[in-house]
Amino acid sequence: MVVGAASLGVEAAVTATDAWVRGTVPAQHATGAFLTLRSTEDAKLVGVATPAAKNAQIHESSMAGGMMHMHAVDFVALPAGKAIELKPGGYHIMLMELTADLRAGDSIDLTLTFEKAGEVKITAEVRAS
Repeated sequence: MVVGAASLGVEAAVTATDAWVRGTVPAQHATGAFLTLRSTEDAKLVGVATPAAKNAQIHESSMAGGMMHMHAVDFVALPAGKAIELKPGGYHIMLMELTADLRAGDSIDLTLTFEKAGEVKITAEVRAS
């Protein structure tokens, strides 16, 4: 199911599917959002925003020296025609300074910003943590 699409040009498009957010427990201030992106032409995810958090960033998790590390990145490259999964343990969206608890069954709005393609507004389902 396509939850959002942006036009890159006359025939190119970016689609976002399978969007979900990890639910939180009381007093938890951050969580992750995950989805699959596909573009018909080379593109980049360069930003994200949501009313559910004061701060949203694109992050990458990677293993280094036997330890998992997470850090913010400036973009996620979307090679033409290839599905790029933002998932736990890889690229993902960090939602920090949450404005409310996120409970399974809720949903939140996300605005994804793509270089050249502009913004795509999607809705992500909150799933149990």
